[in-house]
Amino acid sequence: MTPSSCAISLQGIHYAFAGNTVLNALDLKVESGEVVALLGPSGCGKSTLLKLLAGLLQPQRGEIYFGSQRVASANSMLPPEQRDLGMVFQDYALWPHMSVAQNVDFPLRMRKIPLSERQLRVRTALDRVGLTEMANRKPSDLSGGQQQRVALARAIVAGPQILLFDEPLSNLDSELRETLCREIAGLLRQSGTTAVYVTHDRHEAELLADRIVHLSFGAVSAIRTVTSSSGKST
Repeated sequence: MTPSSCAISLQGIHYAFAGNTVLNALDLKVESGEVVALLGPSGCGKSTLLKLLAGLLQPQRGEIYFGSQRVASANSMLPPEQRDLGMVFQDYALWPHMSVAQNVDFPLRMRKIPLSERQLRVRTALDRVGLTEMANRKPSDLSGGQQQRVALARAIVAGPQILLFDEPLSNLDSELRETLCREIAGLLRQSGTTAVYVTHDRHEAELLADRIVHLSFGAVSAIRTVTSSSGKST
């Protein structure tokens, strides 16, 4: 399989921190529209791999391709803002002084998109996550689940080709976590967006993913194809 035939291709990725190997000659391919969950215990390299995809870290060996474009190697790196991706973090990372709508609008303003188009996109994104009526509230006025929906709306508002999730539901209680997990799965299926989802929760991975990639000691130890609860067979 050539890099251009899939959405994401990682080839021989190596990364070490303070002399400790975190990722070791890791290979992984993600097809367009596929949702891949990275599953494994703390310290197995999940979050490091996500940061490499996001452009927050640079591989010390190996190459990363998005489609046919090489976005990172030991000698070159495309910055995050040029990778056409969205990220959803564990801690929401919302601006407390901005309203919900302003938080969602932020990546569009950074891209200098005209105001009328920004307003339409923000309304559409908030509608997709069920927060239209919360547009003028501040994050501090929202519950944890609502804040995570704002973070999701902000990640999808620009229509990125790739979405990255870094254990986004781990701060929520189990019942809300499952509800939001199903909502995210439905949104990803509807949009057909390629996604990489980091989690330590096997049930969460099975609800969301087309494939589950198990990481152990910085390498892929197993890959399992699943049938999502949304009814999509793979």
